Amino acid sequence: MKTKTSGEFALGDTIDDLGRRGFTGHFGVTANGLREFGTGVTFQATELRIRDWFRVEDSSDPGDIAIVYVIESETGPRVAIGRAAGSGGRVRAA
Repeated sequence: MKTKTSGEFALGDTIDDLGRRGFTGHFGVTANGLREFGTGVTFQATELRIRDWFRVEDSSDPGDIAIVYVIESETGPRVAIGRAAGSGGRVRAA
């Protein structure tokens, strides 16, 4: 995958595109690792691989930035996880 940066796609478009490519899992961060909510399986960092990442800026406010990580597990689940950062690099809830 080619890494896409600001202005090429909106956040929703990026997530939709990744979903069409099979990145449909729903992961969340827990104290023990990343849990895939569909199966309940928790993965350690050594079981996951970041395949790509995207930096997406809001077209109406370039200070609103989201980073989307495209993550794949060794056993199949594939997911895109977003992390938002506000103006000045302040991290906000993803």
